[in-house]
Amino acid sequence: MNKKAYFYIDDVIWLMRDLTRQMPKSLFDNSFMKMLKNAHEKYGLKVQLNLFFRTDFYYGNDEFSLKEMTSAYKSEWERNSDWIKFGFHSKQEFPDYPYINASYEDVKTNFMDIKNEVCRFACEDNWANTVNPHWRPISKEGCRALVDCGVKFTCATTGIKSEYNGDPNSLPYGHAGRLLQNRKPESGTFIRKTKDLSILNSLCSYNHLTDDQLEHTLHTLDYYTDSETGIRIKTFLVGPLHNASAIEDIREEMKSYTKYEFIGWCTHEQYFYPEYYAYQPDYEEKLYIACEVLKEHGYEFIYIDDIIKE
Repeated sequence: MNKKAYFYIDDVIWLMRDLTRQMPKSLFDNSFMKMLKNAHEKYGLKVQLNLFFRTDFYYGNDEFSLKEMTSAYKSEWERNSDWIKFGFHSKQEFPDYPYINASYEDVKTNFMDIKNEVCRFACEDNWANTVNPHWRPISKEGCRALVDCGVKFTCATTGIKSEYNGDPNSLPYGHAGRLLQNRKPESGTFIRKTKDLSILNSLCSYNHLTDDQLEHTLHTLDYYTDSETGIRIKTFLVGPLHNASAIEDIREEMKSYTKYEFIGWCTHEQYFYPEYYAYQPDYEEKLYIACEVLKEHGYEFIYIDDIIKE
């Protein structure tokens, strides 16, 4: 079996802020980037960094956006474009589910704002045409906008989709409001497969796969192509969400997926940082353990863009 692995990090913006403000001599003098380079050199890691356009004032008014990102490392990003790529995620961290009912224009604008900055401070080869929208759901109009921007894949939610029951208390964190604001006919609810029971009842939109569609794509390199928008839809998270897993469980969790052709797993940027309220000091060690398991079991790291079958 030709085994492939895909790794991505969501919510990336603090790294860009630190590089711009601290201006280390090399990208890899930054501790976050040094961690990724160590994993690349030892285990062959490739990574997709999914970007916010700007920081969120939830953390205070010390704001930063990609427009401020230094271009001092442009050649270094380009030299490492075979294993470091950037992707679109969202304008900022809040609100949750930013694209569940989004218009075509809003998605295209947000997408191009991020891509244009990446092409300024890095290069086109550092760009990935694979999107995991923030919180995952995106509207049909949003999918059309992504395709028109050159996107090949978007990540899917999966499971039994149902109609909202009208009870706002059945959804966490005020998510009923996110569902109802500018509501599109394709948005609804589903039961998420997750360790975090607080978000068990979650929201979904157009990029949702039924159980039948999921069955043929989950652990393989296959994907579903939507005939109406042309977007390819696949579940990228086919392994642990590291920031939700204890370090003592990572090795066995990763091993449990190694019988499959494809494994995809991720984490979120902010758990690396001591100033984050849910800081995880074992963030780096978790990454190394996961990569070690995959190397031991013969996996090759890829980007989702690479699996397109013409």
